[in-house]
Amino acid sequence: MAVDILLGLQWGDEGKGKIVDFIAPRYDVVARFQGGPNAGHTLVFDGAKHVLHQIPSGIFHSQIANVIGNGVVLDPIIFQKEIVGLQQKGTDAHSNLYVSLKAQLILPTHRLLDAASENQKGEKKIGSTLKGIGPTYQDKYARQGLRVGDILLPDFQARYNQLADKHKSQLDALNFAYAELAEQEKHFFEAVEFLKTFKLVNTEYLINGWLAEGKTILAEGAQGSLLDIDFGSYPFVTSSSTMAAGACTGLGVAPHRIGEVYGIFKAYSTRVGSGPFPTELHDATGEKIRKEGHEFGSTTGRPRRCGWLDLPALRYAVMINGATQLLMMKADVLDTFEEIDVCTHYRLADGTLTQQMPYTQGEAESIEPVYTTLKGWNQSLEGVSQYEQMPEALQSYVAFIEKEIGVPVKLISTGADRKQTVVR
Repeated sequence: MAVDILLGLQWGDEGKGKIVDFIAPRYDVVARFQGGPNAGHTLVFDGAKHVLHQIPSGIFHSQIANVIGNGVVLDPIIFQKEIVGLQQKGTDAHSNLYVSLKAQLILPTHRLLDAASENQKGEKKIGSTLKGIGPTYQDKYARQGLRVGDILLPDFQARYNQLADKHKSQLDALNFAYAELAEQEKHFFEAVEFLKTFKLVNTEYLINGWLAEGKTILAEGAQGSLLDIDFGSYPFVTSSSTMAAGACTGLGVAPHRIGEVYGIFKAYSTRVGSGPFPTELHDATGEKIRKEGHEFGSTTGRPRRCGWLDLPALRYAVMINGATQLLMMKADVLDTFEEIDVCTHYRLADGTLTQQMPYTQGEAESIEPVYTTLKGWNQSLEGVSQYEQMPEALQSYVAFIEKEIGVPVKLISTGADRKQTVVR
């Protein structure tokens, strides 16, 4: 069997949580392979909204094993809050959740360092979620981080103190106060004891063993391709590999074990935080998309920047991920538009037209989007359950995207609920 991958093709917030929940019944295992509590995967079913930050989105299906892989950075405090929240809604994750011993731990001082770093940047802030993600990955690659398996060692407290003392020296150098640290550490160690009650294992053996048994596995990505540490709009990116390749290193599976790569994108574009966004709309149209799409960050609550669909960026993400299927989200948000613009090219400062992502994509002012205007469907998609029932203009929109990108659109979301999903 193969590991299928589901990931975002834009700047995150594409709707991965809903789709994982929707397709999860096809799989025996759902595994998160990177990121941490900076993710916000929203699921809506049975009239209720659920937001997951670190827990895989297959957790609501008791027959599915859920894995937090080694590529994830885990905050024990947020983990405990999430688990307790699930328990209050009738879901006990102890039986079907596995946590990698090799996942890195987010310490309270990591979150403080994150805030101190953003504070130092002033107007050059990257828009961090302030969850301690960057500093934790920094410690990982500096080979001084703490991992989940360390909490089982007899000298964990000493290891913690050694790293926290280093962090406090950095905070002192940045003149950043941390008077609340003692209280945060109290909650941290309580959460560590809570974490010990779960299945903490070498998940790479677990996953490869399941593959050998013929089990089906879905790797769930967080954030989006255009936030990838290598291929995103650097430096306005996240600190992990959000690409399909990240599933191999984040779960411990060989590249030849990868099967389908599901690429999720919105029918338009959004971005949270700083960074280039060529198709961003600073007018009433952008505000209308934000209002209709309820575009506010599920992790931060910040209003999302909104704009038209960017095909050069989408094509780039499809290429570097090897996406085999496209899943289009939030088509219903464009229900009331008579016309829809789609960016097909960029015009650079020297007048050159290109469909490629320029190296200087961090300089948004040097990129002018070139649009093609398509007819909108201007009608509600409420009650549409089959592709053939969709307005002709929406079918034309989908066909235009498929022709430009060269990959089929296999699923279209027409609303937030898992039932509002049309499979082709």
